[in-house]
Amino acid sequence: MRRAKPESPGPSLPAHPRRPCAPLASVSDDARQRLIAELREHALVKGRVTLSSGNEADYYVDAKRAILRPAGFLALGELVAEQAGRLGAGAVGGLTMGADPVACAALAAGAQVKAFFVRKDRKAHGLQRWVEGPRLDEGERCLIVEDVVTTGGSTIAAIERVREEGLEVVGVVSVLDRLAGGGPAIEAAAGAPYLPLTTIDDLYPERADR
Repeated sequence: MRRAKPESPGPSLPAHPRRPCAPLASVSDDARQRLIAELREHALVKGRVTLSSGNEADYYVDAKRAILRPAGFLALGELVAEQAGRLGAGAVGGLTMGADPVACAALAAGAQVKAFFVRKDRKAHGLQRWVEGPRLDEGERCLIVEDVVTTGGSTIAAIERVREEGLEVVGVVSVLDRLAGGGPAIEAAAGAPYLPLTTIDDLYPERADR
């Protein structure tokens, strides 16, 4: 019997072997402490605010104010790249805009992945895509990322959209978790490990609602 001639490899990134999900590894403590310091200094805002969930709180965490500065961006990139490599993710992304700087930080840190952004609404012209960025192959292993998690709604929306596009979710990483119930909801929706790089306990342990 003649053997079929193997197809020549294309220009895509090296494929990662499929393997069952496992708990995420602990992140580099040095990078994590640098990220916490940046978030505490630049992202934590104390005062009465209304959250995206509609609930009110006495503080707000605007992670972009920290992770779009050089030190925060660098520390975040190291941490996300570490987890992407461990999970064998070929792509990193999530719902715009929360995921956008997180995915780009991973690229800047040298992660061998593609970055992508999930739209909130389908583009009405051009390619009319839900997922923007390089072409992702069927079954591509994706690490979903988010900046701040409260209820987990936007992260779950990204998970569902990515799956509808025929992609595999291998893990979820957030910059900060407010510890308001979003973590368990995300892990249940993803069927994969969820890791917050930091939590509100790291930034504001003396808060009234702890």
